[in-house]
Order: sequence, then C-alpha cells, then structure tokens
Amino acid sequence: MKKKRRRARSADEGRYTCPTCGETIVIPLDFSQGTTQTYVEDCPVCCNPNTVHVETDPDWNEPRVWADPE
Repeated sequence: MKKKRRRARSADEGRYTCPTCGETIVIPLDFSQGTTQTYVEDCPVCCNPNTVHVETDPDWNEPRVWADPE
C-alpha cells in the first residue's frame, strides 16, 4: 500500500475546505494586502463562489484561512 506524501506547506499559501463540495483548496497568500482579508473566489473544483477569509498574526505559526458560501 502506497502512503500518500504530503507536500510541505509553503509560507505563502493557505488551505481551506470548500463549503459546497468539501474539497481542500490551496491558494496563494498575498500578505501585502493586510493582516485581515476577505474576497470572493470561485472554487476551482465545483465552480461555486466562496467568500474567502484570511487572518494573519506574527504570533501564529500559520495564517487562518476559511471560506463561506457566497
């Protein structure tokens, strides 16, 4: 049985689960846009629009990323 290899997470990417289809979506993060971001992006799997939220803080190991259906 083959083990699934996990790709190392880059510091400039985030992941969220699409609230419609349940797929894990990897997105690039642009920290020049501020520490709290909200924008609409279509899921690349099911094409439904999601409101993506990104929060960062220097004390956190990684940014918080999640999505709500639009």
